[in-house]
Amino acid sequence: MSKVPLSFRRISENRIRESVGLGFEDFASIVGTVIEHRPARTVTETEHVQILALTGNEAPVHSDIEFCNRTGRDQVLVCGILTMNIVLGLTVRTTSALTTANLALDEVRFEQPVHVGDTLRAQSEVLSARRSKSHPENGIVSCRISGYNQHDQRVFSCTRTFLVPTDANIVRDTTNY
Repeated sequence: MSKVPLSFRRISENRIRESVGLGFEDFASIVGTVIEHRPARTVTETEHVQILALTGNEAPVHSDIEFCNRTGRDQVLVCGILTMNIVLGLTVRTTSALTTANLALDEVRFEQPVHVGDTLRAQSEVLSARRSKSHPENGIVSCRISGYNQHDQRVFSCTRTFLVPTDANIVRDTTNY
């Protein structure tokens, strides 16, 4: 059985503090493990409208219910950028809290339609963890990220590679952080 990183650290005899994020050694000890991220998130109309406005996306499939009805859909589709951001955002607390740089998003796939009101959850499979040759104080971690809807259909997937400090280099201020 692989080592499970502790999610809390002792501050004093009767006080513990929640730890956020995994360091390189944590990732290296759980290669091949799938992390289920919680809680899930329900896509809201506000988020959908805001992302369309922020990106300037005018595609009628995202904003025009009459167009959707004429093309065989009973609801507008949530923009893929919002789906990707929600799913990746669900992974942040564990996989990204200590990340110092994102290196790549590969094999990005939008696999099922997402609609306002769908509830998304995420999981990360730790694929690899190795020390960086150019920045040995950091490790390079790759995870396969998958997002699922309330019907357990995979709606999004990608491989994410990022830089994370080695545990020896993580600053853990026990008074404020």
